Amino acid sequence: MKLSTKSRYAVTAMLDLAIHDRVGPVTLADISQTQGISLSYLEQLFAKLRKQGLVAGVRGPGGGYRLAQPAHEITVASIITAVDENVKMTRCQGSGDCHDGQRCLTHQLWDELSEQLFTFLDGITLDQFANRPEVQQIVRRQQQQHPRPAHPHFIFGRSAA
Repeated sequence: MKLSTKSRYAVTAMLDLAIHDRVGPVTLADISQTQGISLSYLEQLFAKLRKQGLVAGVRGPGGGYRLAQPAHEITVASIITAVDENVKMTRCQGSGDCHDGQRCLTHQLWDELSEQLFTFLDGITLDQFANRPEVQQIVRRQQQQHPRPAHPHFIFGRSAA
């Protein structure tokens, strides 16, 4: 499994979305400011995440993005797979050939590591990760540093409609 900057940013943005999803749609500008990820980069990532059915856009005032599935159904591996086409740690292309039609000496090692990493990340959901005490501590700190405006349709976690 490939853990690129693209993958890390996508997981970070999705975790931010999962944490704030209860109060309504989250704008990419809010995620950009809080997480320090370029807005244009987030737009590219969210196009892929939307195409894979992980997020849904909400138009209009108070719009932004929401999770398209419950946080307990979205795994870290599914996010990485959605934004990265290559999920193997080997250098092998296509049929598994490394050099001149032959597998490299360490092909099996990296292939097994990729499988182990995928299995590990596929066992962690956004909900599980968002509820970790360490993550909640970081969220509280971020909220103090970057308070987000209240969503106009939600008051104290309940719909104002």
